[in-house]
Amino acid sequence: MSNNIRAGGIRGGTAIVGVADEVSPSGVIDVPLRELEARVITAALADAGLSLSDVDGLCTCTGGTLMHSVELAEYLGISPRFTDATQTGGASYGLYIEHAAAAIAAGLAETVVIVYASTPRAARKRGEKGLGVFATPERLEWETPFGVMLPLSAYALAANRHMAVYGTTAEQLAQIAVDTRTWATRNPRANQRDPITVDDVLNSGYVVEPIHKLECCLVTDGAAAIVVTSAERARHLERPVYVLGAASAASHAMITQMPDLTVTPGAVSGPAAFAAAGLRPDDIDVVELYDSFTITVLLALEDLGFCKKGEGGPFVGDGVLAPGGALPGQTTGGGLSYTHPGAFGAFLLVEATRQLRGECGDRQVADAQTALAHGTGGVLSATSTVILGTEAVL
Repeated sequence: MSNNIRAGGIRGGTAIVGVADEVSPSGVIDVPLRELEARVITAALADAGLSLSDVDGLCTCTGGTLMHSVELAEYLGISPRFTDATQTGGASYGLYIEHAAAAIAAGLAETVVIVYASTPRAARKRGEKGLGVFATPERLEWETPFGVMLPLSAYALAANRHMAVYGTTAEQLAQIAVDTRTWATRNPRANQRDPITVDDVLNSGYVVEPIHKLECCLVTDGAAAIVVTSAERARHLERPVYVLGAASAASHAMITQMPDLTVTPGAVSGPAAFAAAGLRPDDIDVVELYDSFTITVLLALEDLGFCKKGEGGPFVGDGVLAPGGALPGQTTGGGLSYTHPGAFGAFLLVEATRQLRGECGDRQVADAQTALAHGTGGVLSATSTVILGTEAVL
């Protein structure tokens, strides 16, 4: 595994000052990708009280082209000093927070916009077919011929291994989906809002054993944007949320090369982010964890230190993540019930910011002062961990 953060200097140096996301109850947003990106960027800047003329940094990696960040900047009519198109899947957007903080600290930029947009449902309606992000030469040679169906098979391998080694049960994993859906019932923008039970999850049928249908993320259209600026500038804006710690890590690309199916790169990015923030897991009020599948959440909780390795099953089994639980998590309804356009990491940062601002209505976590957003990319391949806080914890 590799750790991409230098331990000191990040705490409180930058702040998130604007956020926006666009979703549809139907799951479909049938507009051109550039238009959707521009709309959500405009909304995030308006939320910050800024305009495009204030932006001198741009981070994005969607769109399927080699120079997407530069092409998007051209479309927006800006000439940023700093751009980043690093692609680590759902972990990219926390990684961009880390990179933006470093760029701002180095004087390479002052205000950076991070954006993600994808419309897989609309594309499907139009009859468009993509090559698939998992169709790499290595996988086509060494995994696909042996029946590996990605990403499902990879996460099923991890779930099976965790069950075999630690005795984790299907009921415990199902509880994660139930708790996430409970949050979604409080979110009028969520794609799936009907309450579910553990039995509903277990009776929804296997997609790839032991993963049931209701343990799999949605496929929807959507977009999200985050505006990051220096702490000095943020003091002149409303409702800043400060970046206390950020770190990223990666360990493999193919699931057959994962060193341990029960340990993700979060075991590196999590402790590094906590060290940068000067905090511990017990200090976190709300978590926004990437929930591509229920096993993704369970592994993250262990690797981030919220419980010991192997104890994730009992930890989540009593509703710890649910409203009123000891560790409220996935408060939008997550990728399982809110939205999931292909990479959910940007949405985690949007919700973490809104929770710390107290803007979440019926799903608001009372007195939240700290939040953790943790993205996962690939097949448990890469992670990014971001810890945010209000001015009260600086």
